[in-house]
Amino acid sequence: MKVLVVGANGQIGKHLITYLNGHTSMEARAMIRDEAQASFFKENGAEVVVCDLEADVPAIAEAAKDCDALVFTAGSGPHTGKDKTLMVDLDGAVKTVEAAKMAGIKRYVMISSFDTTRAAIQEAPEGFAPYVVAKHYADEWLRATDLDYTIIHPGKLTNEAPTGKVEAAEKVGREEVPRADVAKVILAVLEQDGTIGKEFQVVRGDVDVEEAVKNL
Repeated sequence: MKVLVVGANGQIGKHLITYLNGHTSMEARAMIRDEAQASFFKENGAEVVVCDLEADVPAIAEAAKDCDALVFTAGSGPHTGKDKTLMVDLDGAVKTVEAAKMAGIKRYVMISSFDTTRAAIQEAPEGFAPYVVAKHYADEWLRATDLDYTIIHPGKLTNEAPTGKVEAAEKVGREEVPRADVAKVILAVLEQDGTIGKEFQVVRGDVDVEEAVKNL
């Protein structure tokens, strides 16, 4: 399975690239927006394609050509304005969904926000609300497709070392989770077809990642 990682230069993306390239039956293609970011991925054995999420759908589809799955891990980041949240976290995500269709890719994994329900939008702090809105509508767009999708809702992300253990379910308590463990969850999702059509929240826990994903 060749996996296009969108947002590969982010922290989850980098962990995922490393895991994919250590896998016996998967390989990674890193989608980055600047050639200057390429060295990490080439050193880790990944293919590299340069394409900005603000490009049009055909350009993103070309970047995804010959891939079997697409993972969306991109994000505008906490220090950008509402405009970038709209262009990356909403429109960028939607364009990758449409690009996957155009490229003939059925398997799609979305890294979303912990809670993207309408209630979460209403309850979100003012500065965070635009991000939740963007993720809400991106998730809705994906659900309406016939792609073999999985939507992952991670808790508060940390840079702690991975434990390999999580709690995963449709609803879990709000808690932290290492980015490296989220990448392990993505890998387990790609390995298990039983996750197709499902979405779940994931936080740190005491169940091995593979088992937690299998039990969804």
